[in-house]
Amino acid sequence: MTDTSMDSMTRSTPWHLWVVGVVSLLWNGFGAYDFIQTSTRGEAYFRESGMTQPMIDYFNAMPAWMYGPWVLGVWGAVAGSLLLLLRNRFAVHAFALSLVGAVISLIYGQFINKMPALPSEMAMMAYMPYVIAVIAAFLLWYAWTMSKKGVLN
Repeated sequence: MTDTSMDSMTRSTPWHLWVVGVVSLLWNGFGAYDFIQTSTRGEAYFRESGMTQPMIDYFNAMPAWMYGPWVLGVWGAVAGSLLLLLRNRFAVHAFALSLVGAVISLIYGQFINKMPALPSEMAMMAYMPYVIAVIAAFLLWYAWTMSKKGVLN
């Protein structure tokens, strides 16, 4: 790639795309870390995270089908962040899958099979499924907006 084409690529990319892309990759990277630790270390990771036994039992009893939305939510978000940084239009699709996964997970955990009460020091975590869904919706909107403006190829 010549310096001229690199300059035009940088000029046509708004600065906020890099900020949103990097911050979203860090945020979604933590989700991926949590997924891997939960899947591979299980109870040891839960205990280190400060979960109570009823919370650990809840996660251990999660039906196998719930891994589908979880995988979509986590890995769709990671893929979306990477694709956004690559200025690829498929970031929109990846973030859409991520939002679907996040919403299904939220509905399951808040309305179908409600999580057990959290200890007082973790009370704010009760809002985390909503925060995740809102961030997923924002990232989808942002990628869609950047795609419509021709920033994503």
